[in-house]
Amino acid sequence: MADDELEAIRQQRMAELQAKHGDSSNNQQQAEEAKQRETEMRNSILAQVLDQSARARLSNLALVKPEKANAVENYLIQMVRFGKLPGKITESGLIEILEKVSQQTEKKTTVTFNRRRVMDSDDDDY
Repeated sequence: MADDELEAIRQQRMAELQAKHGDSSNNQQQAEEAKQRETEMRNSILAQVLDQSARARLSNLALVKPEKANAVENYLIQMVRFGKLPGKITESGLIEILEKVSQQTEKKTTVTFNRRRVMDSDDDDY
């Protein structure tokens, strides 16, 4: 599974590199085709890795927070490429992965108050 997918990714990357160095008229068409192939490949990998309930949860997440869903998809695809996934991921496994990604991308905001003194005693010294 992983070797065939890796070879498909390599072929796609070669097509993208050739598209960059090709003619400008064909460049746009090839870029669209490469993007479509990449989307199809991502969907096929995710369909093999995720079970139905996990796939539905990821689709719902993509509607609300597309950048977080994209980060989770990239994480899953990397795990597949390195062979670190033992089998299909269930919904509970996907929730754990979502929590990991959320912790990594969590933005910590801090609020600082700069209070202005209206009646400063130094102003009265004039």
